[in-house]
Amino acid sequence: MDKKTLASYIDHTILKADAQVKDVEKLCKEAAEYQFASVCVNAANVKQAAGILNGTEIKVCTVVGFPLGATLPQVKAFEAEEAIKNGAHEVDMVINVGALKSGQLDIVEQDIKAVAAACKNKALLKVIIETCLLTDEEKVTACQLAKKAGADFVKTSTGFSTGGATVEDIKLMRDTVGPSMGVKASGGVRDLETSLKMIEAGATRIGASASVHIVNDMKAAEGSGY
Repeated sequence: MDKKTLASYIDHTILKADAQVKDVEKLCKEAAEYQFASVCVNAANVKQAAGILNGTEIKVCTVVGFPLGATLPQVKAFEAEEAIKNGAHEVDMVINVGALKSGQLDIVEQDIKAVAAACKNKALLKVIIETCLLTDEEKVTACQLAKKAGADFVKTSTGFSTGGATVEDIKLMRDTVGPSMGVKASGGVRDLETSLKMIEAGATRIGASASVHIVNDMKAAEGSGY
């Protein structure tokens, strides 16, 4: 794998509460320079990012129900609709984790369906299942519900809970959803070695804020057997 290929896997991310206009501008310029798959920003920053990246192939991704997932389905759907109006091409939603753990699977499915309907034919939908809070059985169930509800991807983590992506979780998620869905590793992916392990395990997208560092290390390693 070369630097350019690795960059095409990465959602260049800034979701900090204190992200300023200048930070989002820097993120977008880096994304255009390195040709990342997308920038992932909070909904309030979508319009700015879309304006900067207009005319490029870089997508704008945003998050809804973030980071807890404990808002109502209609609120998540509204967030998605407004973000798409403002220029978002991809939406990463957080499931209702408490409902899943309570066995209220209909609630979880309807939650995802509401956002899927808002995204249909307009934006890619990734479903964050927050793996660090789930048992393996619950992870499998969450992935099955996301697939059934019409999502395009399942995603490990928000990066705001007790843990992030693991190779074991990526393998489990890939085995569960099969080859037709995307799998995104997010949370704690900060270096080249971890990124490559996630891809080898079945990840088709990586969410990272250390993206520039990761791809620059790939360039340095291109002659070292990677």
